[in-house]
Amino acid sequence: MALLLAATLAAGWRPLANTVVLSLHRDEYAYILLVITISVAFLLRGWRTLEAMAAPSIRIGSAVLAVAGLTALLALGWSTRLSPDTLLSLCMLSLVISWIGSFVLCFGVVASRSAMFPLLLLFGVVPAPEAVMHAAVDMLQQGSAWTAHLLLSALGISVIQDGSRLETPGVTLVVSPECSSIRSSSILLIVAAVLAQVMLRSPWRKALVIAVAVPLSVAKNGFRIFTLGMLGIRVDRGYLTGRLHHHGGIVYFLAALAVIFVLVWILREEQSGPPVRLRTRCEPTMPQNGRPKVKPANLAVK
Repeated sequence: MALLLAATLAAGWRPLANTVVLSLHRDEYAYILLVITISVAFLLRGWRTLEAMAAPSIRIGSAVLAVAGLTALLALGWSTRLSPDTLLSLCMLSLVISWIGSFVLCFGVVASRSAMFPLLLLFGVVPAPEAVMHAAVDMLQQGSAWTAHLLLSALGISVIQDGSRLETPGVTLVVSPECSSIRSSSILLIVAAVLAQVMLRSPWRKALVIAVAVPLSVAKNGFRIFTLGMLGIRVDRGYLTGRLHHHGGIVYFLAALAVIFVLVWILREEQSGPPVRLRTRCEPTMPQNGRPKVKPANLAVK
């Protein structure tokens, strides 16, 4: 496994280094380092169990490695026709597939199923192309503006929405790409997936938690814009450009995280079910020494 990882890193160190630099300098891709850390932590946490399950699967592992090689060849063959961001995505996709293929080859199918969550999470290391990222940011902008518009209208404030722009009496609110909360939203989604994986067993319950994290990200940013707008309209317009605007996002992130934790806790309690009660029926038996003895005749779980 170490030799295969060394070989893949030697072949793909340049796109990996570019991805790390991208995650350090672009808020949209800040989640990538978190994904790497969580995946490695999960694998190390269950390493002894995975070693006990290890049964190399050369045929399936080699097939996955072949897919990684074909993806790399495709990226190299189209390097002159692809944009730099798309080329980086393809190269990282090939690298991640090679990591998964190496794991399957060395540890086998059973161990790979046991480690499915950290292995699939590695696909989060692949940076999305600019077009996909712009679409995600635009969705968060529009959704946040719509949520803020709904809350302002509910309080009887006259507001007109034009895309990500909100016009109110005396104050204009613009949800810029920097205010889309793409970084906190992606981190919230990852944390929700980790909490669901650790605390829940049912696949549909895990999917429900992850699905709730997406609209919750939009709602918490819309509520943030609504709060700033109300403070700017009713108290002081300085709130629109002050410290609360630039550094107050952590408060709303923690509030959304609390909602996710409560949801996970409720689903965890539901899946636990009522406590198990044992009902034993006994009947006397007569051993050879002549003394009566009672032993269980039937053990039923109710």
